[in-house]
Amino acid sequence: MRATDHLKSLTGENWLIATKHPFTDALADGSLSAEKMAGYLQQDYLFVDQFVRLLATAIAHAPTLADSVPAAQFLGVVTGPENTYFLRSFEALNVSAHAEAEPATRNFQILMEEARLSGRYEIMLAVLCVAEWVYLDWATPFEDKADDLPFWLGEWITLHAGEGFQGVVEYLRGQLDKVWETLDQVQRDMVEDFFQEATRRERSFFDAAWAGFPVVK
Repeated sequence: MRATDHLKSLTGENWLIATKHPFTDALADGSLSAEKMAGYLQQDYLFVDQFVRLLATAIAHAPTLADSVPAAQFLGVVTGPENTYFLRSFEALNVSAHAEAEPATRNFQILMEEARLSGRYEIMLAVLCVAEWVYLDWATPFEDKADDLPFWLGEWITLHAGEGFQGVVEYLRGQLDKVWETLDQVQRDMVEDFFQEATRRERSFFDAAWAGFPVVK
């Protein structure tokens, strides 16, 4: 079994709920209200700063240039097309690009910061892997529905599905699989803890999004 499959197996129902959530189901079938999507995007946009810092730090800790290049390329996507998607969506939904972090958002921001400040490549990879793999798992089944939805729904699906994004997730999994083999048991336990906690906080974020975040106009 791959190390990342082992880590995923530890997450239990949290992974299943995070990847087959009523929020993402409603997003994909077009029944999610514009207000709920706007509140969700405002909160998700608050992750970008910490995510970019975490990814950049992981790049700096990659063992070789070859190990760092795919992450560096993905960093360009996050700060380019994905950032532009957010700004276009905020304009179309007539809401602000600025909001205060709600508790579920802040909790995941804190975890990303903890992973970055750990200085441990494997801990950074654990959080990054969950953040992207969860999105790949929920979005992929809906990829063929994206074109029939308003762009602020459809493009959120296509940003997290398809061959390119699959490659990002496989890269992150491959890096974590490889570094896992070099870890002692104490270090593996830490990776397991961060992987499971990241999954719990992803589920909590979707739960909060489904309940509805406040929207800042």
